[in-house]
Amino acid sequence: MRDRIVQLVALLLAGTFIVLGGGLLPTIVEKAGQDHLLVAVVDPETRVRMPEVEIEKIYTSMIRKLSTVEAVSGDDDVEVGYDARTKTWTGSLGDVIKVKWRDGGETREVTGILEARDGYGLRYTDSSVEGAPPIVALGTAIGALRGVIVDYLWLKVNMMKEDGEFYEVMSDAELITKLQPRFAQVWGFHGHNMAYNISVMTNTPEERWDWVTAGIDLVRNQGLRYNPNDVVLHKDLAFWFAHKIDGVSDDAHFHYKKQFAEEWHYLLGPAPFDHEKRIAWIKAVADAPESLEEAEARVPGTQEVVDELSEALDAQGPQFRMNLDGEFLINLGRWLAVKNSPYARILGLDSAFKANDPVYAAFDRVLSDPKKQAAVLNFLAFLRAKVLREEYNMNPNVMYEFTRDIGPLDWRHPQAHALYWARLGTERGSKRYEGVEDVHKVINNDRIWLQAMQALARSGLLSVDPMSQENPGRLSDPRWIRAIDRYFREVYDKHYDSRGGGGDSFSNFHENFMKQAVRELWRAGEYKDAEEMYAYLDSLYGVGGVIPSSTYSVPIEQFVKNQATGEYEMQPEVARSDVYASLRRGFREGLLLDRPEVLEDAIRFAGELTAYFKGNESNDYVNKFGAGRIKDLIGDLETSVRDVFRVVLLDRSLPLIDRLQIYNLAGDEQKRMAYDAVKAEMESEFMATPLAQAMQFQQAFPEPPGMDAYRKSQAIAAEAAKARREAVDVGAEKK
Repeated sequence: MRDRIVQLVALLLAGTFIVLGGGLLPTIVEKAGQDHLLVAVVDPETRVRMPEVEIEKIYTSMIRKLSTVEAVSGDDDVEVGYDARTKTWTGSLGDVIKVKWRDGGETREVTGILEARDGYGLRYTDSSVEGAPPIVALGTAIGALRGVIVDYLWLKVNMMKEDGEFYEVMSDAELITKLQPRFAQVWGFHGHNMAYNISVMTNTPEERWDWVTAGIDLVRNQGLRYNPNDVVLHKDLAFWFAHKIDGVSDDAHFHYKKQFAEEWHYLLGPAPFDHEKRIAWIKAVADAPESLEEAEARVPGTQEVVDELSEALDAQGPQFRMNLDGEFLINLGRWLAVKNSPYARILGLDSAFKANDPVYAAFDRVLSDPKKQAAVLNFLAFLRAKVLREEYNMNPNVMYEFTRDIGPLDWRHPQAHALYWARLGTERGSKRYEGVEDVHKVINNDRIWLQAMQALARSGLLSVDPMSQENPGRLSDPRWIRAIDRYFREVYDKHYDSRGGGGDSFSNFHENFMKQAVRELWRAGEYKDAEEMYAYLDSLYGVGGVIPSSTYSVPIEQFVKNQATGEYEMQPEVARSDVYASLRRGFREGLLLDRPEVLEDAIRFAGELTAYFKGNESNDYVNKFGAGRIKDLIGDLETSVRDVFRVVLLDRSLPLIDRLQIYNLAGDEQKRMAYDAVKAEMESEFMATPLAQAMQFQQAFPEPPGMDAYRKSQAIAAEAAKARREAVDVGAEKK
């Protein structure tokens, strides 16, 4: 009661001050215009001014790229912040510059002389908030008292949170974000409240997922637009991807992983396995046209495809009118997924959707024409880049650079997004936190993106088929091991002198990760790489360490055995990576070298570990949604064998001829598991080699006997699994 009286008095005082404050503000100072550059266009080759071309007025808020072509010596220094003020250009008036910017619906680029910078003039007005949203008008009227009210609300929401009033805190937290959008902490508070506190109070996985995504969207799409250089807000967002979605602490974590993988599968499509192809795949989005006019200029016929599709959708009714947004892209991605899904072929979904789904039928009618494929791909790249920027606040160019420079990122994996946001926070905001008191914020953020790389090494190879309704297959990806070693050195050097042993904390991470890498490489039969890594560990942390240790002096076989002891209970991901590493070695070495006993041993080890893990009492926990929160991480043995065999066949680090041999030496049961899933990519690769001139693909990669029966059994199994899930959902709703 006492707290309520205090709150009421505070509100009455605040209201009085608002009225008085508004009366004391008869006029308000505002900017006379937006900050902009005046550029006189020159010939890019001769750098001679072109007088027939008007001087360009370029708003700094629309600039994407800005660089100096020729500098002049002068006293009129200029500093320009651009690209959401995350980049800075410095120079002088009179410099010849090259600038790329958005102008209406198109992207323009010119070379010219920087003649002036304007937009800072001030004027007095009585109507600076005319036409503005009500909350902006209120904030302006409050004036200097806004900070007092925000402080009060901030204290209030923290008190309510401590009392468990998570729903009630929503309105006040939202009000703070509107009154003080550059108060970064409240965005993190508000997003965490939705993603963590409110989500676990709901009754179904679907409801939980809605709240988790609401919290993430709030910070990613709003908070970071207002606070693009705040390291802590980037770290918070990255942590939610790594912990809430990719972790195992939430009962609904399987549902989160499945929904997230499906969403990004629809948005960007499946990522190619080969790293170079994956780089080219995301580069196509990074280099996409930024407007339909630009798309039409690049590939004539693109606008015609858009017009035909718009007309086809309009014919279905006003509710299907085409909007070039995320919802439209996901529907388009769903059509593409059906076209390429083995399960969809098994279940005959393409024909069923054509007959029953007018949107799907419209997509199929317009986009399936082979003559239009170049225009369709051009339009798809444009739409993907547009949606990423506008609805996910993600920069396709940065996504491309991280994929090229850091490692084979698959954007269907939550840890890829954890890496993206944490690394971006480091690049954008580290300079703000160079003081001794704040350096821990940068250290914590750097830990997040290094840990994301570790997680991708353990589970970064995804197998996603949205039509199957199964959880995504997740395999270890050894390609990340070298990347982690390289970037560990970067952060170690960066934080070597940081207070609190910053460098040492990264050394502990590096040593533990490399120990696990040795074990996984050994299990996978990569003996040479494992022995090199083991010697490397010994040189850094063993006999060559600052304090010499004999830890790495035992034979590597004994070391691997010692490492596994106790790891499966402490880190469930380790059990899964050992199963997959063993099976990968079995397929590659057992079949390729004609050593069937190696494959038999691998399958036996995988089966025993799977049975042990699922039968362990500490893992025998079924959550309220009917899923084994820990024991179902591995899945059954058949699923593991299927997923690993598919990855081995698509692994271009092995010659194609070797992979074809592995396929042909495998048993019919294993061939049937992989045939539909890998055939298209294997055939595409085969046709680009000299082998295609010597034999037919069907000879090199024959369909195994019994495929029709296998497809029917898979269809029956899929329907049964769907029925089980629906039964679980009904049970969860009743609870």
